[in-house]
Amino acid sequence: MSSRQTQPENQTRGVYLRICGHLAEETEIRSALGAVAGEIAELIPFTHADICLLENNHWTTSYEVGIKTRWSRRRTQIIFSPVREILNNQTDVMLTTNAMEDPRYIFTGASCEPIFEHQLRSRVSVKMKAMGKLIGAINISHNKEGLYDADSIQIVSQLADVLAPYFNALHNADQMRQATYQGAEARAREEGLRQGALGLTQTLEQERQRIGMDLHDQTLADLTRILRDLSGDGPVPSVPMLTARVSDCICDLRRIIDMAVPTLLELFGFAHAVRVHLERASNTDLIQIEVIDHTDNMPDRLNTMTRTALYRIVQEAINNAARHAEPSRISVVIEIDSNNHLLLKIHDNGCGFSMDHDNVPSGLAHMRTRARLIAAQFEIIEDAGTCVVVTLPLSVNDTLAEPLEYQR
Repeated sequence: MSSRQTQPENQTRGVYLRICGHLAEETEIRSALGAVAGEIAELIPFTHADICLLENNHWTTSYEVGIKTRWSRRRTQIIFSPVREILNNQTDVMLTTNAMEDPRYIFTGASCEPIFEHQLRSRVSVKMKAMGKLIGAINISHNKEGLYDADSIQIVSQLADVLAPYFNALHNADQMRQATYQGAEARAREEGLRQGALGLTQTLEQERQRIGMDLHDQTLADLTRILRDLSGDGPVPSVPMLTARVSDCICDLRRIIDMAVPTLLELFGFAHAVRVHLERASNTDLIQIEVIDHTDNMPDRLNTMTRTALYRIVQEAINNAARHAEPSRISVVIEIDSNNHLLLKIHDNGCGFSMDHDNVPSGLAHMRTRARLIAAQFEIIEDAGTCVVVTLPLSVNDTLAEPLEYQR
């Protein structure tokens, strides 16, 4: 073998040794690929290089160097991947002189925007296997047309053999870390929900006791006095006086019933009930109020439990603002975002509040618990006052087929 032939072979062996050395020091996939990018460029020139690793039978995640594209910003379904033939185990290699015109890469629904955006013409892709199992593909691309050939396939195939065991180990470790984190997070959410539900149950019991006391100390006492006046030896009250006193009892009963069961919500719908509560909770002579619904009454198409929970959250947020923030304006905005999430925003321009994380006010804790019980996100934003935001993912199972009709 001539020295001319031996030298490149020795150089190539040195490159692979450096690759193995770099990978032995890395514990994260993206940094590992970045660590060996220079050595890959010594073996084969590229504008963009990426490794697609299979997540399961339907999804793949890409890690890239050279150019940052949308491939590394989100997962891709295998059926829409430009290298789906490899990921579906239909072929070991894909080679093209111009991917921008190759139907294997460019097809209906394909995630091929980066190919056009960055003019990735020459491409060579090779399957990656570890322990006899397909784990993904390595893809090398260049702007220059017709740059890669059969020799390029051999180089990338050797590179795939070297990289596959390392990246498979890193990928498995990453999945284990994610599973551990998700498990711990799920347990923390479950405990938080349990504690929140316990606190909410205690509050509901206190509320039942308060309703009982209101009925006993006020309404029952008033009715007892009326009965005593009618059946006693003294003068019988006049009809107008009796009418006024009975009317007061009826008003008290209506108030108590409305606090226990949101009848306005059932009779007139979500937005109307929110407006009425806003008027009752605030001094409308001093506080400007506003309810804006951009959703065509979407809350009224939710199931009863979800709608009632949202209403209770809005009630509590309004009460907090009116009682403690000293605002001149309170608004409630209902809208749907681009991700098909229902958003409730209760904003006041008051003084805001400071919250000790070790001593969370019960009203806030209950709002957060109610949100968790319906799988909604709850957050408080300090923005020229305070804004309570509830984000509820909408699904077919949570909504009614047709909006409810209310008296207007």
